[in-house]
Amino acid sequence: EVQLMESGGGLVQTGGSLRLSCAASGFTLDDWAIGWVRQAPGKVREPVSCISSSDGSTYYTDSVKGRFTISSGNAETPVSLQMNNLKPEDTAVYYCAARQYYSYSTNPNDYFAWGQGTQVTVSA
Repeated sequence: EVQLMESGGGLVQTGGSLRLSCAASGFTLDDWAIGWVRQAPGKVREPVSCISSSDGSTYYTDSVKGRFTISSGNAETPVSLQMNNLKPEDTAVYYCAARQYYSYSTNPNDYFAWGQGTQVTVSA
């Protein structure tokens, strides 16, 4: 069974940092593309950052460029999302999602395995 589990969320002040991790079981992370998708209350899911397993190419939504960094995972190391200089508008539930292709997609519907999500709250 394919499972993903996020960790590392929490409450932080504006300008603070958090590091999210995504651990996988039932498959090898280095064969799949991974996306971090967030959803704030009353808003649609938004792909925040993605990484391809084939060439390590990455995607960042404009609002997090220069602040967030995604790192690939493997059998020993989970995928991570380093989030620096956090802003209140980053507040959301963050999900790790896996796609059974080497290349990432910015469409959340293209990911078939999802974690339970981890809450990130940034206070003003």
